[in-house]
Parts: sequence; structure tokens; C-alpha cells
Amino acid sequence: MSGALVTCGVAVLVAMGLALARALLGPSVYDRILAVNSFGTKTVLLIALLGAVAGRADYFDVALLYALINFVSTVAMMRYCESAEASTAPEPGTGGSEPGESAEPSP
Repeated sequence: MSGALVTCGVAVLVAMGLALARALLGPSVYDRILAVNSFGTKTVLLIALLGAVAGRADYFDVALLYALINFVSTVAMMRYCESAEASTAPEPGTGGSEPGESAEPSP
């Protein structure tokens, strides 16, 4: 059983490396945030595996707490990025033109 847990641990570490690479190389901010979320999820799996290998049930409580923090922080970052995009977008009707000019043609 210990060999299977070690194999799973190595697989989780490889997946964490791939998620970290996506977080560093992601084409957009949203891809990077989701990659960091995936990295956090893999960390929860790794903590749970360490708890199973060590035979300590309190590791599972730590993993659950980390999962909750990971979820809340991901939602907060996504909402922050969404509100930052909304605040930098041009107002409706302006079309990105100079102040005082209307985007709509004059009749």
C-alpha cells in the first residue's frame, strides 16, 4: 500500500509542476488564476496523502481548511479581476472617443 501512495504522491507532484508552469506562462490572467487554484487543489491532495502515509488524521483537517482558503481566495481574485476590467472599460456610448465627442454620428 505504501508503494501506491508514493506513486500517487509523485503523480501529484508532477501535476503541481505542470500547474505551476501554466501559472507562469498562462496567456491570460484568468488562466493564471485557475492554474494557481489547480496548484492549491493538488496541494490539498498532497497534504491528504502525507496524512495517509503518516497515519495521522489531523492532516485531513488541515487539508480541508486549506481547500476552503484556496476556494475563497480564487473567487476573490476572479471578482477583483472582473471589477478591474469593468472599471477600465470605456463607458457605454462613448466608444473610446475623445471627451466631448460622441461616438454616435450626428443627424
